[in-house]
Amino acid sequence: MKLLRYGPAGEEKPGLLFEGVILDLSDYIDDLSGSALSDEVLDRVRVLDPTKLQVVDSETRLGSCVGNVGKFICIGLNYADHAAESGMELPQEPVVFFKATSAITGPNDMVDIPRNSVKTDWEVELGVVIGKHTKYVSKEDALDHVAGYCVINDLSERDFQIHRSGQWVKGKSADTFGPIGPWLVTRDEVGNPQDLSMYLEVNGYRYQDGSTRTMHFDVATIISHLSQFMSLQPGDVISTGTPPGVGMGQTPETYLKPGDVMELGIEGLGVQRQTVQASA
Repeated sequence: MKLLRYGPAGEEKPGLLFEGVILDLSDYIDDLSGSALSDEVLDRVRVLDPTKLQVVDSETRLGSCVGNVGKFICIGLNYADHAAESGMELPQEPVVFFKATSAITGPNDMVDIPRNSVKTDWEVELGVVIGKHTKYVSKEDALDHVAGYCVINDLSERDFQIHRSGQWVKGKSADTFGPIGPWLVTRDEVGNPQDLSMYLEVNGYRYQDGSTRTMHFDVATIISHLSQFMSLQPGDVISTGTPPGVGMGQTPETYLKPGDVMELGIEGLGVQRQTVQASA
């Protein structure tokens, strides 16, 4: 299934994409969050008759495909070529950092360049949404804890991230720096998350053109690893790293400016499109 959330920011309702049409699910679940992401609830949605669901205007705004996110966890330097272009060693175990959940926005919303930014950058990433309580899970069982997968743009301000002291979170958490969606694609439909092509373009030029096949740590390893240090809850989001081609890795370095348009997508998970503007 391809699940989504639609409507004005802060007032999103749950929906289902069926044969290219958005259908309303608000009579059956309150939101795509928390316990609604369990296998049991998703199985009940799966057997609904789509002809009985209300059709939603195709022009409606899409919000983040998961609501009320508790933790927004990111994995750094998870593609060998991206680590190399960043001038950093490939890690011995997953590099973990957090984005503020206030950074989360819809897949096609405007992206704001924060005040005093000089190096706002892009990163297409595979997002993983947890569907059930996860603690000390084995790698073999880890994928059973996934509700679904989605596209994430892990926007980053490199000067804040690298030169402003402390953890990377300063460069990762500006408002609008976490577009998620358009859809949450359930794990049964995705199959193998380690064989998905992915890309990102700015103003029609393709900067990133990669595949989850080249992840250093695969999704199952990441989930198992995280669960040794913290419990994961339904609705937690994990952003699993980016392939090479970010602005920081260009010669010369290339960063976003007002008026730029990003398009990014992952095979089977949909496409995001964002226009960049200066923060108010």
